Amino acid sequence: MAEDAITRARRLLDAPPTRSGAVSALGAAALAASAAVLMAGVMVLGPGVRFDEPPAAQPLFPNG
Repeated sequence: MAEDAITRARRLLDAPPTRSGAVSALGAAALAASAAVLMAGVMVLGPGVRFDEPPAAQPLFPNG
């Protein structure tokens, strides 16, 4: 009885086999690459950059 419980406990403590695929590795690499590009854009632009809105469009004929 105790031997059976010990065997079952050892089986539960064993790490399950992991299955890693190429798709998950490519997804992680794509996520890391896009994060790096976004961080580089923030560093290039910096916190002091402002994009002003363009002025309102003027009519082609000023008198109507």
